[in-house]
Amino acid sequence: MPDDNLKIVEVLSSAKSIAVVGASDDWRRPSFYVMKYLQKQGYRIVPINPRLEGKSILGETVYKNIGEVPCPIDIVDVFRPPKECPEIAENAVAIGVSCLWMQIGINSEEAASIAEAAGLIVIMNRCPKIEHSRLSGLLGNGGFVSGLLSARRQTVPNPPRPLRNGGYIESNNPETLAVHAGTRPDGATGARITPLYQTASFTFDDADHAASLYDLQEPGNVYGRLSNPTTAALEQKIASLDGGLGACCVASGHAAQLVALYPLMAPGRKIVASKQLYGGSITQFTQAFKNFGWEAELVDIHDLDAVKKAILKPEVAVLFSESLSNPDGSITDIEALSKLAKSSQIPLFIDNTMATSVMCKPGIFGADVVLYSTTKFMSGHGNALGGAVVDMGSFDWMNARHSSLLSDANPAYHGIRFAETFGKLSYITFCHASVLRDLGPTMAPMNAFLTLTGIETLPLRMRQHNENAEKVAHFLRDHPAVINVSWAGFSDSPHYDRAKKYLAFGAGSVFTFELKDGYHAGQKLVENCNLLSHLANIGDTRSLIIHPASTIHRQLTDTQREQAGIGAGTIRVSIGIENPNDIIADLEGALEVVNGNKL
Repeated sequence: MPDDNLKIVEVLSSAKSIAVVGASDDWRRPSFYVMKYLQKQGYRIVPINPRLEGKSILGETVYKNIGEVPCPIDIVDVFRPPKECPEIAENAVAIGVSCLWMQIGINSEEAASIAEAAGLIVIMNRCPKIEHSRLSGLLGNGGFVSGLLSARRQTVPNPPRPLRNGGYIESNNPETLAVHAGTRPDGATGARITPLYQTASFTFDDADHAASLYDLQEPGNVYGRLSNPTTAALEQKIASLDGGLGACCVASGHAAQLVALYPLMAPGRKIVASKQLYGGSITQFTQAFKNFGWEAELVDIHDLDAVKKAILKPEVAVLFSESLSNPDGSITDIEALSKLAKSSQIPLFIDNTMATSVMCKPGIFGADVVLYSTTKFMSGHGNALGGAVVDMGSFDWMNARHSSLLSDANPAYHGIRFAETFGKLSYITFCHASVLRDLGPTMAPMNAFLTLTGIETLPLRMRQHNENAEKVAHFLRDHPAVINVSWAGFSDSPHYDRAKKYLAFGAGSVFTFELKDGYHAGQKLVENCNLLSHLANIGDTRSLIIHPASTIHRQLTDTQREQAGIGAGTIRVSIGIENPNDIIADLEGALEVVNGNKL
């Protein structure tokens, strides 16, 4: 996430005029629609281009260079190669501007030194259009992280009086982000809770506004399949908690996997994924994706030599694993996988559903894309389906082994190149603008609304889940009917050291245990629990239980179940936030029935 948000807020809120060096009169070029957007936001735009001198762009006269502009200039925005930037910086200093701004993909330390020596603020490799819309919350087509929090109502165009730090604070604390990120008071009504925008479509200001939205030249909402303000607020919150750049929320966790993989996959390409994945994911990867011509190779994710060998194959586009695996609770060495993936120029995707960003932040350890089934712990109450894809902003999509959909001209958007136009935001923008548009697995606004409420208590709930899980795991380990408990918090667990490295606390509240009497004992146990709910979900406030071999892993072969750590008598539990003594008492009573001691 950018670390200079308040500086950018200061620059954009104080500036009145912006000279755009390298301005184009072609409406399909980024410089044109940057000027158009900024002009619409109230800035005086002055186009600079010697080739177009004397002509008019957007009603403004084009000048040969910034030295010939007759009016004061606050920001010089540069759309020229880095080698030309030092001279532009000298000219900017000469006319007394306050900020030298270099566009996405433009970095010049020499120009920065010249400008900063004269007291100018310097911003590089950024776009003022994107930064303005990101920081002002106008990015309706994606929940991009602003990095700023505020309990003040948004006012348009300006607040009635000056506010300290523009009315914002910055925080990286999960307890604060869970409550405030992406959900400042509603600008129109002052409502403190983000409203439920239960609408299928959104009106346009005029024909030009509509065309600009459809061309991705202006941020905003068009149609509910692509974006929704309630969903965008959730996307900001989820991405903020991970320290990412932006997120795309979708209909379910399985939909998140489809949407996340689509920008990189094509017929004949391959996913290298963990054998220890959730059974439904294994089925999706190895069966359903075959219909797209995608292949999946499952490897022991803890065998780094096997992983390295698999990803060297040229058709591999993605390395995929879970941080905490479902259901056995084993922990992935994310940092080691990241090094292997980067050496092969492929991104590392980590499903962080079981740990959540409160316990584990995969991006810190090198994950490029983080995925969630928000149905689980994030929603936390078993009342809303959803999934999320978070872009950490760490991967160079232009130079990926397989990223032609991002780096090549896109015919559906008049030949724009997402990587060129949106820079680090290209991947998550493509997920919204192309994948949701064409495949349509959109999150329902009501589910986004419910999940926003659930996330507010996520840090509190995750601690209680894990405290209870520790007590239940120790009880089960000592029970004579149980031969193994997979919880990583035991000091003799092979994953204990990884739990200490990758998890902020606990070892996960979803784990398995094995009954010595096998398949029928497992079925008998789940049928005799009176507090634990027998169902397929995890991450609920309520404690949940299931027998995987007869349910969620039933479609797998015996070999696949064995590789996933699922035996005939394996039981998966998701420990809730009830009193732990009641959870243990219920399991103890059900185990007595299994042992034939009572009905």
